[in-house]
Amino acid sequence: MLGPNRYGKAETRLVRVSRDGDTHGLVDFNVSVALAGDLTATHLTGDNSGVLPTDTMKNTVYAFAKKHGPVEPEAFALLLGRHFVGTQSQVRSATVSIESFAWERLGPHSFQKRGDFTRTALVTVTEDAAQVVSGVTGLVLLNSTDSEFHGFVRDEYTTLPETTDRILATAVDARWRHLNIEKDWLKSYDKSLEALKSAFIGTYSFSLQQTLYAMGQNVLADQPDIVEIRLALPNKHHYLVDLSSFGETNDNEVFIAGDRPYGLIEGTVTRDDAPAAIAEWWL
Repeated sequence: MLGPNRYGKAETRLVRVSRDGDTHGLVDFNVSVALAGDLTATHLTGDNSGVLPTDTMKNTVYAFAKKHGPVEPEAFALLLGRHFVGTQSQVRSATVSIESFAWERLGPHSFQKRGDFTRTALVTVTEDAAQVVSGVTGLVLLNSTDSEFHGFVRDEYTTLPETTDRILATAVDARWRHLNIEKDWLKSYDKSLEALKSAFIGTYSFSLQQTLYAMGQNVLADQPDIVEIRLALPNKHHYLVDLSSFGETNDNEVFIAGDRPYGLIEGTVTRDDAPAAIAEWWL
């Protein structure tokens, strides 16, 4: 039997410049489209009468960029998803995923690319519903103190020492699901980003799990329209360097920044009355 399936055009790179007036606008997107529906024939017999070419999906991305101008990634993904479901009778759902790369304005038509983190949007459109998930990936945060880790399980293989003062660092991957899909997407994104950062700053942490929950809770408290947030926090370990060979003490001042392996903490914070998602999503 043919199981669940979908197809689409992945990672269409799009840069759209708005040249209205002397001050230009700029968006930089990486757009992926996936369609699902009545695609049995093409899998079983090679009948492509219900297959919209993936090249057409790419062209649609560029045509919509021209037609609709620079827009927020959630809004652009909704436009594309609704178009594919609304114009292709064989398509039951369209999923549009966008990475949005940030550029900081240096002048009316000059920009500098910001490389520290990436905004994301994941939109699923069906014949009678739509779901919008916003997010951020690669948001690197660090507290140089106000973090402890002790009281954990020990067995014969445990060598990790307990600590009452450590560096806590992570690279946040977070996704949050909206109830209302018609809103000021940039304002909502900025507020979510600030809520994540303020919770990280303000939480005296006894575990990265505790910090994860505080960050998710802060986003939900700040925006009642967000019903669920999912986070993945890698623990970017920092190890004290032994300076005794040089006749020096190390009072939490000199560290080795570990690369891998690393602890990975994942979790979801959701409202008690959150409506069910129309499509599964994670990070």
